[in-house]
Amino acid sequence: MWGDTTIVQASSSALTGANLETVRRDNLSAILRHVHLHPATSRSAFVALTGLNRSTVGDLVGELAERGLVRESPGERLGQPGRPSPTVHAVADRAVVLAVEPAVDSLAVAVVGLGGTIHELVRVDRPRGHTSPESTVQDLVDLVHRVGAVARYADRMVGIGVSAMAIVRRSDGFILLAPNLGWTDLALDRMLVEALGMDLPVTVGNEADMGAVAEHLRGAGQGSDDLIYLSTEVGVGGGVIIGGQPLAGLAGFGGEVGHIAVNPEGRICSCGSRGCWETEIGELALLRYAGHGGDGGREAVDAVFAAAEAGSPTALRAFAEVGRWLGLGLASLVNIFNPGLVVLGTRFARMHPFTQDAMQRELDARALRMARDLVTVVASRLGVDAPLLGAAETAFAPLLRDPIAWVERHDRLAGQARTA
Repeated sequence: MWGDTTIVQASSSALTGANLETVRRDNLSAILRHVHLHPATSRSAFVALTGLNRSTVGDLVGELAERGLVRESPGERLGQPGRPSPTVHAVADRAVVLAVEPAVDSLAVAVVGLGGTIHELVRVDRPRGHTSPESTVQDLVDLVHRVGAVARYADRMVGIGVSAMAIVRRSDGFILLAPNLGWTDLALDRMLVEALGMDLPVTVGNEADMGAVAEHLRGAGQGSDDLIYLSTEVGVGGGVIIGGQPLAGLAGFGGEVGHIAVNPEGRICSCGSRGCWETEIGELALLRYAGHGGDGGREAVDAVFAAAEAGSPTALRAFAEVGRWLGLGLASLVNIFNPGLVVLGTRFARMHPFTQDAMQRELDARALRMARDLVTVVASRLGVDAPLLGAAETAFAPLLRDPIAWVERHDRLAGQARTA
């Protein structure tokens, strides 16, 4: 599971040297993964978590410290006899990842260190229509250079994570369709690597799936292994965590909740179907309910928010209508997935004060009572940056899967660069 400290016990005398080495590396991975997600964990806590003895835990932590991935600090005295157990922390600048997010109205880039430390994060607006793949990649590269990701962090970079508002093939990160960006059949990972000139593994994922990962690991969903995350900018995205694992489906297309059919007599959706949930709770729906014409955009949406905050009945009714349809769709998702938590992300979080009453009424009326009683709906804790930070988490995979292999490869390449 995401963030699990799953320790392998090496108790059989029949284990070979190769088996023992595999067990050791798996345990190093489990401990580093825990430190990455849970800062300031004591050695004694690791003993309790893993069932390993103090000596073995000390050896594992010591090896990670020797490799520069963790450090220890004196533990706090809690009024108990004996020396307090040292506390283990991730070394935030030993290994970092680059996260990028090409959204419709904005572009964002972040450099995130081990342990979740955000070293750099910049988000800039961009005009509607300036979304061709080539111009998007060039703008992202410019942002990467603006934060100094190549100049300052290239020698410590683990990988690149991309959060894309798109249907993404799980096997290779290939973007099949991004209707609100106008993209089809796009190898965005290859374009980025070539433009940046960085030979790094790239993980591309759907932005709502990335948001779900981030909220589950570091946001409002911490401690909840069954949750649904919803996001909106122009369209509507959804990410689902079941039993602590992201739900991807056979090819990675799972979670496209914005395209569930809720209104057979509704409007044509950007995906080509009719009556998708997106057509009733997305950006254009809000503006339509508020009496705005045109193609939408951030300024028009901000005007509706401002009117609602000033008490405009028309704007408040528009949000209530979005809330009604939001509750109707959520009722189906609650009945299907039986989550403990629904996290409303990005613009849905901003809407929540205006939509929650209508949403709750519809959810109460339509969801199965036993499932409805178990679910809570909350606003995102990570806000608009959740998908970007989720992309960062996925980019750490090579390091967290095998810390020693990554360190050895990194140090070998660094040595070759120094002697070149």
